[in-house]
Amino acid sequence: MYKIVKKNEIGLRVHSYEIYAPEVAKSAKAGQFVILRIDDKGERIPLTISGVSCQESLVRIIFQEIGKSTSQLALLNEGDYIKDFAGPLGHPAEVKKYGTVVAVAGGVGAAEVLPIIKGFKKIGNKIVTILGARNKDLIILEDELKQESDTLFFVTNDGTYGTKGIVTDVLKDVMDKENINLVYTIGPIQMMKSVAELTKGKCIKTIASLNPIMLDGTGMCGACRVTVDGKIKFACVDGPEFDAHTLQWAELVSRQNLFKNLEKISLDNFRCNGNCKCHKN
Repeated sequence: MYKIVKKNEIGLRVHSYEIYAPEVAKSAKAGQFVILRIDDKGERIPLTISGVSCQESLVRIIFQEIGKSTSQLALLNEGDYIKDFAGPLGHPAEVKKYGTVVAVAGGVGAAEVLPIIKGFKKIGNKIVTILGARNKDLIILEDELKQESDTLFFVTNDGTYGTKGIVTDVLKDVMDKENINLVYTIGPIQMMKSVAELTKGKCIKTIASLNPIMLDGTGMCGACRVTVDGKIKFACVDGPEFDAHTLQWAELVSRQNLFKNLEKISLDNFRCNGNCKCHKN
């Protein structure tokens, strides 16, 4: 069992948990993730490791209430326990000296990109971060991103914060003004696809960090398979990072939508059942 030591709501239905998990904390590296289960009947939830405190043996995860399982997870409080917390999983990010690195994140992707830019910054890269969200209420981790970025841009669809528009609008401007050596993108699939299409025309190396449908996290189930450069890969063991210019994006979009109707039914049932009982110790 894994204890929730700290809990904070850092955005609209966005939560930051710090979990006591000594073995994960001492081994985790930027870009890796965990798979957790709330209880014996819980769905496996893959979440990026947003930070660790080795001294306190804490692992930070950040998530948004979207479906049934994340809504159930949000009901837990400090002092409650999570049944399973497996990790670190996946390959660590390939952090090395490039020069100018542009990180493009959407929504809760801010939590996932934070340890990445921190690693790139630490070894001397110039960091330009572009964070997109639907509106100001969904902007998270502003202070932490500022600390790790040389330049930080915000983009909102409705113009309530930063530039009005989408992340590729700002990325185009940055590409015109900067000699970019690497673009790293994480967030909604359509956003990452658009970033990849834009940078491919300028031959700028682009890495996408994927979070597809995932079950066991060991490559056995095949649920997270993606096609990269014409070959089948599994995001849990071969990724989660891939060359964005060789990904088959249409297939990824299609697979991600496979269970949308079932996910909605599950969430509706959960919300209608006002006396949901999370197994707590």
